[in-house]
Amino acid sequence: MVSWAEVFSDTYIVGFILLFFRFAALFMAAPIFSHKNIPMTIKTSMAFFFTIVFYSSMPPLQIDINVPTVVLAILSELLFGLAIGVVLLLAYNVITFAGGQISFMMGFSMASAIDPQTGVSMPIISQFLSLMGLMILLAIDLHHWLLLFIDGSLSAIPLGGFLLTEDLFNYMIKATSNMFIVGFMIAFPIIALSWLADVIFGMLMKTMPQFNLLVIGFPIKIMVAFMVLIATFSATMLILKSQMLEAFNYLEMFF
Repeated sequence: MVSWAEVFSDTYIVGFILLFFRFAALFMAAPIFSHKNIPMTIKTSMAFFFTIVFYSSMPPLQIDINVPTVVLAILSELLFGLAIGVVLLLAYNVITFAGGQISFMMGFSMASAIDPQTGVSMPIISQFLSLMGLMILLAIDLHHWLLLFIDGSLSAIPLGGFLLTEDLFNYMIKATSNMFIVGFMIAFPIIALSWLADVIFGMLMKTMPQFNLLVIGFPIKIMVAFMVLIATFSATMLILKSQMLEAFNYLEMFF
């Protein structure tokens, strides 16, 4: 049994600080927790709260207690949380990339709004799919998985012991290319029908010069795109779910 004198020793205090930075980096980078509408004070309070909750399961510290070592350990913990966030965001961004392609084909590329998840301006279809994706992540309890993953990582990766490896870089490169491929696959039905509509409208304009593309053609393309988007919406969310599960399974195998 740990005595109070040991709890307030340098080893346990440094361990508490490192565990706090592990949670803080996770809340800064991981989907759901990194939402821009969550104030920084709330994120900090959550990191402090979960540090207290998981403090009892923290293994003994395996680093020397001196200033250079502690600073490097803090940077390692920040890198650990950022690595988790990047891996998950690369899987999550397939729908935002697909939404950008869909918005371009629908003529909505100029209709942009601030995305509450990232805080940057993006096409309105991307924002819609992003918000629906957040609901899917909450439905599959991704936030619970991340907390349990941090609990399991305490025994697999000692505090201050995370290092970037070549395998992680290779996976990020593969995930980046996969983001574009899967995103294009999601948007392909609407892209294909838009191209087909352009061909049909071109033939109509050749046979009927009085055909007004701006007045008639664009509303038809938008209506068809919305119909296809509604028809493929469930499949899009299932693809997002599978991508997130694949990324999370990679984290479990790697870490």
